[in-house]
Amino acid sequence: MRAVDTNVLVRLITRDDPRQTTSAETFVASGAWVSTLALAEAVWVLASVYELNAEDQARAIGMLLDHRQLVLHDRESVAAALRLFQTKPSLGFSDCLMLEMARKAGHLPLGTFDRDLGKIEGAQKL
Repeated sequence: MRAVDTNVLVRLITRDDPRQTTSAETFVASGAWVSTLALAEAVWVLASVYELNAEDQARAIGMLLDHRQLVLHDRESVAAALRLFQTKPSLGFSDCLMLEMARKAGHLPLGTFDRDLGKIEGAQKL
């Protein structure tokens, strides 16, 4: 199966460049794998470059989770991270994803200096 880079995900979500959007859709039409790193980077781009708020970021993540041609790496952790992010958007999606991946792998607590993240079950503020 093919894999996609961050910018392909961004084109699928934002659709702000018609030529690149068409290329991205054509590339993923037969199926494509999305690494958690590409997903986290895409959400960062949506927040920092496109200035999408947490609700719109969550909607984009949900769209990728539901996309028929995309296979997200560690889909269960991504879905759990999305649920956490929707209830605690101030954490940021990548922190939610990091915690949920650590939880799934059985590597808790997740040590952090982040005050808000440290309040979440499974994390430990240092």
